[in-house]
Amino acid sequence: MKFRSPFTALLLSGAILFTAFKINDDPFSLILKKMEAYVQTHPQEKVHLHLDKPYYAIGDDIWFKAYVINTQEGAPSLLSKSLYVELLNESDAIKYQLKLPLWGGVTWGDFKLPDTLTEGNYRIRAYTQWMKNVGPEFIFDKTIKVGNGWANKVFTRATYVFSIENEVQKVDTRLKFSDKEGKPYVDQEVSYQVQLEDKTVEKGKTKTDVNGEVNFAFLNKDNQLKKPGKITANLTLPDKRKVTKIIPVTETSKEIDVQFFPEGGNMVFGLPGKVGIKATAKNGLGKDVSGNIIDQTGQVVTNFKSTYLGMGFFVLNPQPGQSYTAVVEMVDGSEKRIPLPAAQAQGYQLAVQSSDPTKFNIKVLLSPELLRLGELKLVVQHQGKAHVVARIKTDKQIALLDIPREDLPSGIIQFTLFDQANQPVAERLAFQKHIGDEINLQIKSKQDYKPREKVSLDVLAEANFKALQGSFSVSVTNTSIVNPDLENESHIFSTLLLSSDLPGYIEKPNHYSLDNSSITLQRLDNLLLTQGWRRFLWKNVIDEVIPSIKYQPEKSLSVSGTLLTEGGKPISGGKVTLVSSIGVFLSLDTLSDANGKFVFDDLIFRDSTKFVVQGRNEKGKKHTQLKMDPIPGLVVTPNKNTGDIAINVNEAIASYVKQSESYFDELTKRGSLQRTIQLQEVNIDKTVSLTKNTANYNGTGPTAYDALITGKDLQTCHLLSQCLSGKVSGIIIKNGQAYLTRKDARDPMAIILDGVHQDFKSMDNISPINVESIEVLKSPHLQSIYGLRSNGGNGILIITSKRGVQSTYSTYTPGLVTYTAKG
Repeated sequence: MKFRSPFTALLLSGAILFTAFKINDDPFSLILKKMEAYVQTHPQEKVHLHLDKPYYAIGDDIWFKAYVINTQEGAPSLLSKSLYVELLNESDAIKYQLKLPLWGGVTWGDFKLPDTLTEGNYRIRAYTQWMKNVGPEFIFDKTIKVGNGWANKVFTRATYVFSIENEVQKVDTRLKFSDKEGKPYVDQEVSYQVQLEDKTVEKGKTKTDVNGEVNFAFLNKDNQLKKPGKITANLTLPDKRKVTKIIPVTETSKEIDVQFFPEGGNMVFGLPGKVGIKATAKNGLGKDVSGNIIDQTGQVVTNFKSTYLGMGFFVLNPQPGQSYTAVVEMVDGSEKRIPLPAAQAQGYQLAVQSSDPTKFNIKVLLSPELLRLGELKLVVQHQGKAHVVARIKTDKQIALLDIPREDLPSGIIQFTLFDQANQPVAERLAFQKHIGDEINLQIKSKQDYKPREKVSLDVLAEANFKALQGSFSVSVTNTSIVNPDLENESHIFSTLLLSSDLPGYIEKPNHYSLDNSSITLQRLDNLLLTQGWRRFLWKNVIDEVIPSIKYQPEKSLSVSGTLLTEGGKPISGGKVTLVSSIGVFLSLDTLSDANGKFVFDDLIFRDSTKFVVQGRNEKGKKHTQLKMDPIPGLVVTPNKNTGDIAINVNEAIASYVKQSESYFDELTKRGSLQRTIQLQEVNIDKTVSLTKNTANYNGTGPTAYDALITGKDLQTCHLLSQCLSGKVSGIIIKNGQAYLTRKDARDPMAIILDGVHQDFKSMDNISPINVESIEVLKSPHLQSIYGLRSNGGNGILIITSKRGVQSTYSTYTPGLVTYTAKG
């Protein structure tokens, strides 16, 4: 049995009941004024990187051009003058960072991929300091595959088989190790460690079989650990060298997550409305599903079927006293029952139909109990600017209105319905695409060229048949080697108008800009019906929640800090001198303010310029200390683009890796490209203080610790926990944390990094390559100086980082520091 809508007659006779809204001093006008002030005081920036290729190989250059846009103006941003672009590896570690000058919102640069890098799923992030105020969700963050055939001695291939063992997810894993010619590494030692969300769930040692394979299984005992993880495998080569490989774990089961999203926000009894479907695998990729909706008696009410990437919708008219369940038919033939969101006893429905290319069709439904209680308001806004505001009468249960598209800019449009108390009660996102906003590019060149002949292009840019002036970029690739991936490549349209305003992973974002067909537009509407949330929140405006502004737009390069006494008190009116003779020649003086602050602004210098900063107090005495202001980086979050992660990268882009290997070999023969030469390890016998930079309160030397691990001991470790495992007696490693083996030691050992107590859930957050030494304190007399309250007597790890890694400046004498700035 299917329910009929009680609104059939009303749909035919319902009038368009709304009036133009005039700004005055009523409470709702004040909300709009708050929104206007909010947007003006908190302008936002977006970044798009035009990359030259969809994937790369070791030896390549990643060329890019960057466009930074002011969202309120829809034009190149003049807020920031510097852009940060980072290349991150699979361990979410920043390998390279560029700080680039912005000219009118535009800049460009490149990353070289040396043969010291390994293959993997790398990430490129781009942001300004100002963008850090809204967090990492809205920055440019793209995953790219980087293969390695040219400098690679070990090729891996991973396969996973999923099952359930005693109601626990089980993953049978097979890793194959072979050389460049495909010859397996037979009877070689392999150690492995499996981590899910930085929690170690399995580790072991084994040997490869005749096929170069190792087999093992791991269990995901914690149902919450369903996010991506990794396997760290160490293979010992015949020459006894160890090679570390990182293999992604993108999912731990074939389970599909199915969610339902009522249009407008809620289902309401007696009000028919759309319900969006979104079905995804654990790796983030959409999976198409179908099934039925049943009521609490088991009767089928309607059916559903996703249409693209696991997304779709159905219409449901929930009835009072009924609850509803989705019976989802899975790929393996099994069924999964998922309760639908509970319907409200009374409320509002906001429906937006976007199939008409000239207008948005709006339908507002309300429960009988809410009739004639006062006017509703509908606000149609884009990037925080209200373009349409309408009053809707409530003398009938339904109101219809049309919003002309020509009045709205391109991008995500936010429709918000406010009740009589001026509270948002329903909301819907839709997409507006102005054909006239698109630039038509005509590129002319001759068809045939001789080898190494210069290519000339004539480019004509037009919009609405009018010539345009602007900044453009072009990438030139060989399509016989690089296959264009139109749905996944970095695209200015999908970045600036779609993904930069929607948090979360969007699969194939460029698909929605390839054409303007009705099918594509419906798929785009399903995305906005089911995808996450958005950048602008009405609640912040109404409650006058002022965002925390920690970072100001960088207008120029600067060097700043605080001048202090040796006791740590600020010095007012002290003289500070900035001198540099390497990279840039300058000598500048300034005075510290009442808080000891000083700044040298409006500077121009290249990257990694070295400065000497000298401070004197108001009497010219040098007994001062200088504390330089660091430029904090953006926190590195786990990769959100889980669906773009390839388990076997070299295999995924095998054709390109093979072609690039031949190309780089030819360049090497010509002397145009250099390979890194790996030198044999040489032990130098030199008596030095192994703990010269330590922050250990017990001093330096053998009496200050129970055990010492030096940076040399860490060279073959990829994870810090691996370095400690089995090397220090009386210590056991569990889930990336160290514990004393004595019975009364229940808590992990305390970690002190460069003199600062840390609260790590895993010591693997520290990269071994950055560690100079680890001092292990097990004895009570060595721990007592720290106080039992601070560590419970459970042991302490004193970790000292390599100088220059943890800090960008070093103190040599009182009142004098050397400082390396990012230029």
